[in-house]
Amino acid sequence: EWDGGYMMDNNYSYSKELLHFCLEHELPFIYASSAAVYGINSEFIEDPKHEKPINIYGYSKLLFDNYIRNIKSKINSQIVGLRYFNVYGFGEAHKKNMASVIYHFNNQLNETGSLKLFQGSHGCLDGEQSRDFIFVDDVVSINLWFMNQPDISGIFNIGTGNPCSFNSVADAVIDWHKKGEKKYIPFPDSLKESYQSFTEANVFKLRSIGYDKKFTSLNDGVNSYLDMLN
Repeated sequence: EWDGGYMMDNNYSYSKELLHFCLEHELPFIYASSAAVYGINSEFIEDPKHEKPINIYGYSKLLFDNYIRNIKSKINSQIVGLRYFNVYGFGEAHKKNMASVIYHFNNQLNETGSLKLFQGSHGCLDGEQSRDFIFVDDVVSINLWFMNQPDISGIFNIGTGNPCSFNSVADAVIDWHKKGEKKYIPFPDSLKESYQSFTEANVFKLRSIGYDKKFTSLNDGVNSYLDMLN
């Protein structure tokens, strides 16, 4: 999404309205932040020195995170910001172009027999751009855990801590279908200044507060997801 006004209205202004409604009624507030707040970085830690968004989406998310930080000393209710990395899994079809690459790879393979990946960019070889992919079941588990921990507030990374290349994701989809091939397409000029070629959630903070459930592996998550989709 490139519409700055739309982003600010939804990710900042509307989020503040929801927050203050919850504060007024003494309700817990668990909201979606994003790994986009980190921009191009080598470390993804919940600390302002690592937060350098490179697009309006990341900026709008960080602006709300910082709003929370500025008022947290005056708040008694639970407020939790979850910085989602690359979430994938059942129930994302409505996101259309913004759905996960697993969703799109599956559709591409079913329609054409091949998967489209970017050629090398940002110092990466063809298809070797990497992201921290987390299965939606794990995301649900984390949300439910926080709901049962009303005394815990803060901003937390929600990823696995294990980045995977897009080649690896494509291979997992091909393995499930037992057919298909990868095709590399030129990296679009329009994305060069606003693209994260690597993400890796530092989950120390999440683990340190007591969340100890094992994350779903990429292969297991992809297999479960494709079982549902096909």
